[in-house]
Amino acid sequence: MSTFDLTPPDDAQRRRLANDLDEEERRVLLMHGTEAPFCGGLLDNRYDGVYVCRFCGLPLFRSTAKFDSETGWPSFFASYDETHLRRSSDDSYGMLRTEIACGRCGSHLGHVFPDGPPPTHERHCLNSVALSFIAIGRPFPNPLDRGGAETGVVD
Repeated sequence: MSTFDLTPPDDAQRRRLANDLDEEERRVLLMHGTEAPFCGGLLDNRYDGVYVCRFCGLPLFRSTAKFDSETGWPSFFASYDETHLRRSSDDSYGMLRTEIACGRCGSHLGHVFPDGPPPTHERHCLNSVALSFIAIGRPFPNPLDRGGAETGVVD
């Protein structure tokens, strides 16, 4: 059970947060786009911390679960908390894949594939623009202005 509030943003919060996105972030997060491989700003990030949803700030992946998949997108073998992700079938582009979206706001993050390393054997393949990185010791973002655990610090 997550210690984070998974209540989706209301319409006013969604509009405010969408106004803070640039064109590429809107295309990926809100319109299910994909950024080009090997160009994302978080692909080569090697710092310790947590990757959060760029839209609503929900923690999605720990840096300890990140690995180099050599695909051109940041990849993780396990989520921060499985309730923080939504999985759905995606049959676009003539292939069947599993899309992953933020468990709170529903923003598109990327896809998950069954070819990752142990222990999960999953490869969560993410768009860098769908994520923000929060280093250890820094406070979690709180773009929805919610209290509780979301005012905590990344450890």
